[in-house]
This record gives sequence, structure tokens and C-alpha cells, in this order.
Amino acid sequence: MLISLIFSFVLSAFSIVFSTAEVLRFSSYYGDHMVLQKAPAKAVVWGFGQTGAKVVVSLSGPHNVSTHSAPVINGIWRTTLDPVEAGGPYMLTASQNTTNSSITLKDVLFGDIWLCGGQSNMAFTVSQLINASEELAMASKFPDVRIFQAALEKSEEELIDLAGVEVPWSRPTAELLGGKDFTHFSAVCWLFGRYLYETLKYPVGLVETCWGGTPVEAWSTPRSLHKCGLKSSMTSVRYRPPPAQSQSYYLMNISSTWRSSVLWNAMIHPLLNMTITGAIWYQGEANTGYNRDEYNCTFPAMIDDWRMAFHEGSDGQTALDFPFGFVQLSTDHENDPLDGFREIRWHQTADYGFAPNERMKNTFMAVAIDVPDIKSPWGSIHPEDKEDVAYRLVLGARAVAYGEKNVSFQGPFPTQAMLNQSFISIVFNQDINAIFFNDYFFEICCSKDNICGSEKNWLPVPIIKHGLNYVIVSKPPCAAASITAVRYLWTDWPCQFKACPIYNSNGLLPAPPFIMAITKP
Repeated sequence: MLISLIFSFVLSAFSIVFSTAEVLRFSSYYGDHMVLQKAPAKAVVWGFGQTGAKVVVSLSGPHNVSTHSAPVINGIWRTTLDPVEAGGPYMLTASQNTTNSSITLKDVLFGDIWLCGGQSNMAFTVSQLINASEELAMASKFPDVRIFQAALEKSEEELIDLAGVEVPWSRPTAELLGGKDFTHFSAVCWLFGRYLYETLKYPVGLVETCWGGTPVEAWSTPRSLHKCGLKSSMTSVRYRPPPAQSQSYYLMNISSTWRSSVLWNAMIHPLLNMTITGAIWYQGEANTGYNRDEYNCTFPAMIDDWRMAFHEGSDGQTALDFPFGFVQLSTDHENDPLDGFREIRWHQTADYGFAPNERMKNTFMAVAIDVPDIKSPWGSIHPEDKEDVAYRLVLGARAVAYGEKNVSFQGPFPTQAMLNQSFISIVFNQDINAIFFNDYFFEICCSKDNICGSEKNWLPVPIIKHGLNYVIVSKPPCAAASITAVRYLWTDWPCQFKACPIYNSNGLLPAPPFIMAITKP
């Protein structure tokens, strides 16, 4: 009995000592093979140690040797490295004086870090692509595109560090990119990084933090939601039953009920110290039936809030207006024109119809309305074609984030719609590539009181002619005085694959859905 009591006392004492003498370690998202943000920004490095100790951080490599020291305050140490040009590899070492312990991270590169967030279309893995075998076979050819993936975690409180890591910093391999459906590395994120690397020719770090079936409220702070008149709440997200082969994913990984901010707390807040270049986002499906009409506020407000938080968390190293790209929703129900997708597409742009705009500066948008996939084995809400989406995002990043001139990244958008005697002309902001179809893609609002809220007021009209930068549609059978507005692609599923009627002059970028007033002579 006495021996047992002594043993228990020793264990208890050891536990107390261990809890006050924190083992030296880096934060969860640092590791071998990682990418740190290149110059001119400075990378923030932090971790945990013994309170009162001093941690010395040294960086050694081909072009730079530097040393920084940081005190351990309340169990946390933190320092900011000098600017380092793109390249590597480097070794990053942290040493704690009181315990004579050290940790060295190897094969560290400096480049640009992009955060990839959203719901299941961002979580859609490389192995689910229609050309998965080809893409996976190329993975090892891009060793300087490094990947990291946060684990799926929720929290009612803001976490200091990630609660779990799904994929630690790694060089890409077919095994890592081709893991289980919806649970391993993102196809959109990977393709974006791979395509971007082919332009930049220096390291790219990709940080995936996303979760299928999640509303924007779960990724937003209470202060962000408050700005949109929303309070922290709980919501149920409902989808029609998924195909049998993806049932297990939905049953295991999609919560039908989400509290506001739980993913911000667990999967974004812990990353704020990280210096990043920008973010890409694919989300909105979960808001087609929840706070849909507030999305024109909640989404832009989330972007603003993230920017402020990452800027402050990195001591100003992440730009206060860092570039933010997003995918405008594709399709879901082929024969359901009123399921909320058309409104969310519009609200994703803060009701401007295009990005960047006055409300959403330094953003870029990939239109996906023309890549529907009725035969997707993952359900039509999950198109297999993510190559076009990623390519369009990269065009936006090159133009907006990197300032490349003469990079076309937006489809045509109307500047004017005018009523003439027997037709309506719609002029675009660039040359167009238009195709005649028998289908009706344009609708005209006929309303005596100039209110177009009712669907019965919208009449479909065909394209009858097009020119260099305009199309002409027929005048609907209603009085000229009641012709009020025009809208385009205003259904969930307006086009077949790559077959919308209006693209830019090279035929690669579709005109996005729009609604605008008609002027009269």
C-alpha cells in the first residue's frame, strides 16, 4: 500500500512538473517540407515551450543565415524571420535554453502560401477527378508545390493551435493526393497550385481547411455576422440524398446541424499567425436554403474579417487586402429553376454580378455555371471537371494577385441594355463569342408597376442577332412601357457542358449570370 501511495505521489508530481515545463515544439502547422512566405513579406514562426525560457530560432540554407530569439510567455514563443527570397531548401531550428532541447525542420522552402477553404466542392479530392489517373501520375513532377491539410474539427471557443492535422506538410505524391473521397487533398486546391507554379516557377504552399456541407456562418466570426444583422445560431443544412457510393462520406463527415463560428474557431483562427499570399474559396451550396438573402452581406463580410484577422495575426505581414478568389456556384438540379442557386451566384458577388467590384475589392471569381455534370458519380452538385474551375481561378490570381497585364480573367459583362422598336440590344464590356441556340437564355421582365419579383413577370426571349460586342434579343409580347429589366442564365442549370451562348472572344470564359435594368429611348 505504501509503495503504491509513493508511486502515485511521484506520478502526480511528475505530472505537475511536466505541465509547467512545456516540451519545446513548433505549432502544428510547421514541419519538414513546409513552405514559408517569401520576401518581401516576413514569415512568422511560433510554438510552445517552458514559460520563462528563451527560444532561439535559426535559419540556415543556400542564401541566408539568420538567428532570432524569443521569450516563452504563457507557454508560447513567437518570432518573425527576416525576408527570404523564393527558393530553398533551408533548415529551421528552434532551441530552448532551459531544457537544452532543440528541434530542426528540414527541407523548408520559401514561396507563396495560398489558403484553400469552403465546403464539399473544395473538399472534392484529386482521386475523384474525371482524369484522376493522369493527374495523380504527374504529382511527383511538382516537388516544389507542397501540401498541408487541417483535420476536421469544430470548437465552441477560438483555438490557439489546430486540434488535428490530416496531411502534414508534404511533397505531393499520388498516395497523398488520391486519398479517400472528399477526405484527402482538394482537387481545386492542388490544380490551382500546380497551374500557378507553372507560371511563377517558384515554390507554392497549399493549406487546405474545408468541410463538406457547411454554411458560411460556420466559418465566420460573431463580429462578422453581427455586421450583417445575424446573431450566433444553429442551423440545419439539408441536401437531397447523395448517390449510394458517397453515402458513407455524408454519414461520417457531414453534420446536419452547424453552430455559427465553430469552424472559424477550430480551423481558421489557429492559422492566423501564418503569413499567406491569399485565399481561394468554393462554398455557397449550403446557403441556398439558409440565410440565402443575407449571403450578399455574410460572404463579403467574412472576406473582410479574415483579411483583418490574418493581417493582425501575422503582425502585418499578411496584406490587409490579401487577394481572395472564389468559385461561383456550378449547378445541382437540372429541372428545378427555383432551388436557390441563381440567387447565391448573384449574392456571391455582393449583387454586382462580377468581381472584383466596389464592395469586394482585390477579389477574383471563376464562373462554373457552364460545367454541369449530370453523370457525376458523386451527385450532380459535385461536377467532376475541376480543371476548368482551377484554370479560371489561376487566371484571376495572375491578373489580380500578381498584377499580370493582358491576362483575360473575366467573361463578358453587360454595360447597357436598351429597348428599341422591335428588339432589345445588350452591349458587353468586351468582344464576345456568341452562339445561337434554340433554347431561351434571356428573360425580359414585363411589369406595369416596374416590380419584377414575381416569376410570372419574366418572359423568355431568343437571341436573334449578335455582333462584335453585343447581342440582340426579341421584344417580348408586352407593352413597351412595362418592359423593365433583362436577366441571363437565371436558373439553376441553364446550359449544357461548355455550351452557354456567350463567352469571351477566345471562347474560354463564359459570361456570368446577370440581371439589369433596361433603358428606353
